[in-house]
Amino acid sequence: MADNPLYDIRDERFGAMVIGSAALEELYSGCRWTEGPVWFSDLNCLLWSDIPNERIMRWTPDGTVSVFRSPSNYVNGNTRDRQGRLVSCEHGGRRVTRTETDGTITVLADSYKGKRLNSPNDVVVHSDGGVWFTDPTYGILSDYEGHKAEPEQPTRNVYRIDPASGAIEAVVEDFIQPNGLAFSPDETKLYVADSGSAKHEVPCHIRVFDVIDGRRLANSRYFCGLDVGHPDGFRFDVQGNLWTSSSDGVHCFSPEGELLGKIRVPQTVSNLTFGGPKKNRLFITATRSVYSIYLKTNGAQYP
Repeated sequence: MADNPLYDIRDERFGAMVIGSAALEELYSGCRWTEGPVWFSDLNCLLWSDIPNERIMRWTPDGTVSVFRSPSNYVNGNTRDRQGRLVSCEHGGRRVTRTETDGTITVLADSYKGKRLNSPNDVVVHSDGGVWFTDPTYGILSDYEGHKAEPEQPTRNVYRIDPASGAIEAVVEDFIQPNGLAFSPDETKLYVADSGSAKHEVPCHIRVFDVIDGRRLANSRYFCGLDVGHPDGFRFDVQGNLWTSSSDGVHCFSPEGELLGKIRVPQTVSNLTFGGPKKNRLFITATRSVYSIYLKTNGAQYP
C-alpha cells in the first residue's frame, strides 16, 4: 500500500484504517460548492448542500441523485439531532433551523442580543439536546453563497442553544472565522476549526475545549494544524481519530493531534461524514462533487 497514490501514510495506525483495494468513488458532480453532508441510516440516503445553487441534494446507494429541497435558503452545514430530525445552518436566512418529521421548519436561532447572526456555518447536537453552531461571515461576504451584507455581530462566535428554554448563548467569542465543529465520541471535548487563514494571514488550526456540565467550554488549546489548506468540516471515528477536510484531501489526526495520514482527493475538500449501514464509508464533499471511500474504521456520530 506504500506506493498507492490514493494514500499518504505517515503512521502505521493510518495504514491499518485504510483499504488498499478500496476506490475513491465520485458519486455525483455538477454542483458549484458542496457542503454539509449528513447520513440518514433509517432512510438509507445521504443529504448534502450545494450552496450557490441553493439546494439540498439526496443520494441513495442505487446511484439515484435527486433534489431534496430547493430553494434551500443557501443551507451550509447539516446534522441530525437524537430524534433524527435534520438541523441546518442557513446562510440566506442567517439562522439555524430544524426540519420536523412532518416537513415543517422550526427556527432555532436567528439573532443574538437583538442583532442578526452573521451566517451560521456548521452545527452539532449534544446528547442532552443542546445545539452548538459556528457563526462566521462567509455567507454575507458576497451574493454567491447568500446575501451580501454588513455583519451586525461584533465578533464571530460559537453558540449553544439551550434545549429547554431555547436561549442562545455565546460560548466562545475569540475566533477569527469559526467553521467546522464536532464533539469527541464521549462528548467531554468540543473541537472547533478556525478557517480565518482563508481570508487573513493567521495560522490555520483546530482548537479543542473541555466541555463543562454539557453547557460551557474551558481550557482552550491548540489541537492540530494543517500543512496544506485550512480546516473546514470534520468528524470522529470510534477510536477518537479526527478526520478533517483540507485542500489536498482528507487528513486524519490521532487523539493526541498527530497527523497519521491523508486520503488524496482531486478537488478541494469542504466537509465529510461517516455513513452506510456500518458507518464505515466516508462521504466527502469536495468543490463540485461528492465522493466516498470505504475504511476499516467506523464513524462515531449519532444517530
